[in-house]
Amino acid sequence: MSAEERQPDGLSNRKRLTLAFAIAGVMVVVQTLGAAMTGSLSLLTRTADALSDLTGLGVALTAAVLADRPFDSRRPWGFRRLEVLAALGQALLLMGVSTYAAVEGIRRLIAPPEVASDDLLIFGLLGLAANIAVVAIMLGGRSGNLNMRVAFLDSLADTVTSLGIIAAAIIMATTGFQRADAIAALLVAALVLPRAVGILRQTWRILMEYPPDGLDLEKVREHLAEIDGVREIHDLRASTIATGLPVLSAHIVVDDEYFTDGRAATVMAKVKTCVAEHLPVAFEHSTIQLEPACGGESVGGGQPAGESFTSASAASTISRARASV
Repeated sequence: MSAEERQPDGLSNRKRLTLAFAIAGVMVVVQTLGAAMTGSLSLLTRTADALSDLTGLGVALTAAVLADRPFDSRRPWGFRRLEVLAALGQALLLMGVSTYAAVEGIRRLIAPPEVASDDLLIFGLLGLAANIAVVAIMLGGRSGNLNMRVAFLDSLADTVTSLGIIAAAIIMATTGFQRADAIAALLVAALVLPRAVGILRQTWRILMEYPPDGLDLEKVREHLAEIDGVREIHDLRASTIATGLPVLSAHIVVDDEYFTDGRAATVMAKVKTCVAEHLPVAFEHSTIQLEPACGGESVGGGQPAGESFTSASAASTISRARASV
């Protein structure tokens, strides 16, 4: 999805990210002051989390701008994979934040410092208001791409952590139980770490070029083998370039006579239709190479390999094959 593609509410992903980035930037400054004034670990941890969110939003916004640049011979996929790198950086930041919060939270459970609970309540309410605003902004664009989903889930989880900070402030103000702040900080860490691990897992799968989630390559192989004329399938690979951009490649061995009687184009059309429409993941970008069983000249992408298989006959055969599939 392009960064400029609009949702029903009229906002593009780029505008959503810009608004969320502005709100997050203001809240990082406000909460940094609040953490210094109150001495609260939970607010300090929340501020570090907000800083990681701000960094992630900034990189996501940059990726959204660059993703719309045209492809060229040096960058055949443009800047589409920037969103994956941005999500990876954000995951690493979140893991660092949650680790610090866990260590410092345990230390403060043992020796709790004095925390200005009244001021903490004010900053907690300000943070909650900002989180709700960001959730509302990102709600309509959460299905746009990986960074949009990350930003939405972050803001949703941040709303919960703000509620935890508010609860801790109320408990300390009414009961004097100072360990409530450390407990709230540990709660923030417990919420942040699983998010970070989940994001890291997604980005790792993409960067390592694992098959898309929900796709079993052996079942894909079995499905393609059911096409008439297909004798063997090898070098079958599938991966993801970026959100909504899965790719697949395969070498398919067909009976020799398919290359002399024009039916190779029929096989190619059926394979292309199969990977685009019949699998759990729709592959609009696929590279298929047909090979004769005897090991002669192959046909890639449905184009002719010899004089008996002309471009005109290939186009005609493909059209008929698509109509019959």
